[in-house]
Amino acid sequence: MRYGLLILALLPGMVHAWPWSRDMMNQPSIKPQEGKMPAAPKRSVPVDGLHTKVKDRLHAYKLANPVTADKKSIARGKQFYTIFCATCHGDKGKGDGPVGKKFPVPPMDLTNNFIQNEAFDNWIFSNITFGGRLMPSYRNDLLPKERWDVVNYIKHGLVKPVKSSEQKGANNGVR
Repeated sequence: MRYGLLILALLPGMVHAWPWSRDMMNQPSIKPQEGKMPAAPKRSVPVDGLHTKVKDRLHAYKLANPVTADKKSIARGKQFYTIFCATCHGDKGKGDGPVGKKFPVPPMDLTNNFIQNEAFDNWIFSNITFGGRLMPSYRNDLLPKERWDVVNYIKHGLVKPVKSSEQKGANNGVR
């Protein structure tokens, strides 16, 4: 009996609350797909979607490195490497970064002979783009040119000191 009286006492408040519970939905605003799109705010940065035109590793293996391995590219690559790669691969590329130490399979040592002397640039580019065993894909985080800069840093700046006369990467590697 007490609960019945409580419900009756609260009923007018609940009935009164009902109309305003939909006010957020019925406010004056542009609904999706309705009206004209407002102009972008000043100083906004346009985003034009995914920049990777290659759809899989096989297509990536056919690419040649379009970015010259000069000092500027290697310096940009080092910046991106420090942000995206060093946490797992380590500052010196040995696979001993703070996050990489926690994995059951250590990240690849980027200073080894295979990477430095045998791996084609497009193979490294495809691993950055599509990821690996535990490595995430960076195709949405780095533009293609930025990924090629990282490739240039790995191949020409990680182990070897950057020479002022170094203009082109020796191993553009189109298979």
